[in-house]
Amino acid sequence: MTAPTLRDVAERAGVSIRTVSNVVNGYARVTDATKVRVQAAIDELGYRPNLMARNLKQGRTRIIALVVPALDVPYFAELVRLIIGEARARGYAVLIDQTDGDVERERELIMEASRAVSFDGVIASPLSLTAADLESRHGSAPILLLGEKIFDSSADHVAIDNVTAAREMTAHLIGLGRRRIAAIGVHQDPTDGTAVLRTRGYREAFTQAGLTVDESLMVPTPHYERRHGAAAMAQLLDHPEPPDAVFCFSDLLALGAMRVAFSRGLRIPEDLALAGFDDIEDGRYSTPTLTTIAPDKRQLARAAVAGILARIESDAYDAPVEITASHRLVVRESTVGGAVGQPV
Repeated sequence: MTAPTLRDVAERAGVSIRTVSNVVNGYARVTDATKVRVQAAIDELGYRPNLMARNLKQGRTRIIALVVPALDVPYFAELVRLIIGEARARGYAVLIDQTDGDVERERELIMEASRAVSFDGVIASPLSLTAADLESRHGSAPILLLGEKIFDSSADHVAIDNVTAAREMTAHLIGLGRRRIAAIGVHQDPTDGTAVLRTRGYREAFTQAGLTVDESLMVPTPHYERRHGAAAMAQLLDHPEPPDAVFCFSDLLALGAMRVAFSRGLRIPEDLALAGFDDIEDGRYSTPTLTTIAPDKRQLARAAVAGILARIESDAYDAPVEITASHRLVVRESTVGGAVGQPV
């Protein structure tokens, strides 16, 4: 049995095909009585508009491409879910791919996504894109950068203030009387926005407190995974003067570090205060619960979707928009013992 068409609806309602089209697309100049008659015919026949054909006719697919480093990282998994929800509420679908942290894969995905006719726009959370990469996308689908960037570009950008957040976390540890505060997750690559900005905030907190950073307590990691946090913590605990606090640049790093600290017989936070960044769900259920920076992920998702749709649905070019979402310092057991979930 073939699906009913506009012609079938028109014949059942006793109107023209154009009138049915006007009702389906919500155009004006159709009387209420006619709308009721056409809608009754649609319901009786079970007619469903061909949304794909309609969107292509309008020059849009109502699909957003979303490019993230890794879907199995809890922070991105939580954020992707929120972005999908925000897009769905606006009538858009989301097509997702990941870069695996590989710069060439990142460029390939973002450049191919920009040329593909099946996307109206791209939300990308890049690790290593440069301004030159983005400038080469002239005439392509609009792109919005989600997360850290350390260069000026023509793309809109949504993120939290990583410098302030890292400074607040380090100041929290200093305020507890800790002085040998290590940092896990620094990178040597100056294009890694996350590491650069969080390292800057870490250093600023020491400066503001009149203290000096011990460079030997700053440990780089290739990625922000549990195993890298574990390896970095083992290195720190083998130091001639081990730290009395550790600020990990992600919660996954902190969870790996916590495991090694326990295996060495340390008590957290009595012997070692430990903090993370991202407020993933695992940190709320670890033992002890994890002190962390909690980005407002829902605000990030809402701003990212609203921003890319504003570009998609407008023909005018405006200057790039910078949107800073909020964050909060959540103090839990890993730095102050029995205090659970206290925002600062």
